[in-house]
Amino acid sequence: MLFTELPLSQPILDGIAEQGHTTATPVQVKVIPEILRRNDVLASAQTGTGKTGAFAIPLLQLLNKKIGDETKPKELSVLIISPTRELAVQIDQNIKDYAKFTNIKSGVVFGGASMQPQINLLKNGLHILVATPGRLLDLRKQGYVNLDEISVLVLDEADLMLDMGFIDEVQKIIRLSPNLEQRLMFSATIPPKVQDLAKTLLQNPERIEVSANSSAAKEVVQNLYLVPKPDKIELLLFVMRNVIRERSVLIFRRTKFGVEKALESLTRNGFKADALHGDKAQSDRTTALNRFKNKEVNILVATDLAARGLDIDLLDFVINFDIPSQPETYVHRIGRTGRAGNVGASLSFCSADEKTYVKFIETLMGEKIPVEENNPYPLDKDAKPVVHKKKGSKHKPGRKGSGSKANKKRWY
Repeated sequence: MLFTELPLSQPILDGIAEQGHTTATPVQVKVIPEILRRNDVLASAQTGTGKTGAFAIPLLQLLNKKIGDETKPKELSVLIISPTRELAVQIDQNIKDYAKFTNIKSGVVFGGASMQPQINLLKNGLHILVATPGRLLDLRKQGYVNLDEISVLVLDEADLMLDMGFIDEVQKIIRLSPNLEQRLMFSATIPPKVQDLAKTLLQNPERIEVSANSSAAKEVVQNLYLVPKPDKIELLLFVMRNVIRERSVLIFRRTKFGVEKALESLTRNGFKADALHGDKAQSDRTTALNRFKNKEVNILVATDLAARGLDIDLLDFVINFDIPSQPETYVHRIGRTGRAGNVGASLSFCSADEKTYVKFIETLMGEKIPVEENNPYPLDKDAKPVVHKKKGSKHKPGRKGSGSKANKKRWY
């Protein structure tokens, strides 16, 4: 469906056209009319399907009609909650792009950055605020954010929000927003905890699900490398030299320590790489992401939480250095490439103890992941997972050290 076929005013259509968009994605086709009808919505769709536009475009349409020629915002009307700083900044930028030909003012606040510029932003007035939960509550406690007049609340990436432990903050924000007229929840998956939150927040919502969460994008070519765990770093270097070369790649590792270890190996071997994880300062995370987007580096190593929802155009490869234990996470990861009709590829490094995870992934997707034969570090077909047994003390039970004996005080 063309955007011109949707009931959108010319300033909004001009903003969409300015971004080079003419055709609405499936999630936008289903969600935009429901929001325009002022219905509550619970929507699930994979990353890269246009979820931000699905709520931003209709909310801008409703708001533009409401404020008319008003140039200075009278009140904060729309609140969008995002789990991560990068995603919050990205949402705000998308809103600014779509609202280019309107008088709508939007802004973003998040933790890990100086509070004063954000306070100044709020004092100047906003129609739409994008925020991470912790910073929003801090600013509200200090009296810089008034949630009384919020009429629309959007929770984006709700499943990730709950995974990161924001449930209490989210529920507090809901309690502090007494005059909500419309509530929208967007999530990559709808597990039971998201359903429970939806029951407390939404009123007779329209449930919209676009594309099964178990299916991988057809534009993504998948390959599996069976490799001993100690050889994974060497395999990564081989793949970088012989398969990926100068093209862009997002490498997923399970832990922050793993991210730093991979980054060290890559940079030591002359590759242009940067890292993204929760322990990095906000300025460093922003710099790393911008360097990757501007092609100053072609490799970004990240944890799942840091990379979730990031809008990275024309990503060539995704590497699963560590196979995720949750099969849905695999689908989300490889969905970072092969977006908007472009062809991408995913390479997964599987050691003996990760074979079970691969079986779960293949069961979820209903297809086998082809095994790559051009592998200089093949895993022995009879290799068994390494079992780390906890070693007991070499000393006899009840034995006391010489220091303990020497310092023992006797009562007689």
